[in-house]
Formats: sequence, C-alpha cells, structure tokens
Amino acid sequence: MDTNAVLDIGLDALILAAKLAAPVLVTALVVGFVVSLLQSVTQIQEVTLSFVPKAVAAAVALLVSGHWMISELVTFTHELFSRIPQLLGG
Repeated sequence: MDTNAVLDIGLDALILAAKLAAPVLVTALVVGFVVSLLQSVTQIQEVTLSFVPKAVAAAVALLVSGHWMISELVTFTHELFSRIPQLLGG
C-alpha cells in the first residue's frame, strides 16, 4: 500500500465526516442564531433558552437525515472493502 492510497482514503473519510456532520451542525447554527436574535430583541438572557431548542433541532435533523447518513456510511464502507484486494496486491 502506497502513501497515495492512504491519503485518498483519509481524504475520502474526512469529506464523508464533513458531509455527515453538516446537517446537524447547520441546523444547530441556524437555530442558535435565531434564538440569539430573539434573545437580543427581547433582552431575555437565559442559558437554557438557547440550549434546549438547539438540542431539539439537532435531534430532529438526525431523525430527518439519519437514513441518508447511514446509507452514505454503508456505501463508503463497501467501497473500502472492495479496495482491499487492490491495496494489498499492489
């Protein structure tokens, strides 16, 4: 196995990790921004007011995009397993 193969697998893994994390992170970012905006407008400074909606939104994002995440992860794993003979042989 050469260094290019290792770098390709590492790059693919990092891209997959970013793709899988994006729906939850973007959802939490948007909800956090909206809640912060509402807090600044109404001058309510409560910590749990910003935490609970973000947690609920992240859970909903996981429920909505969970099937896609699992299928992407399974596809990546199948591709890795199909690369094994090529990596060991050459």
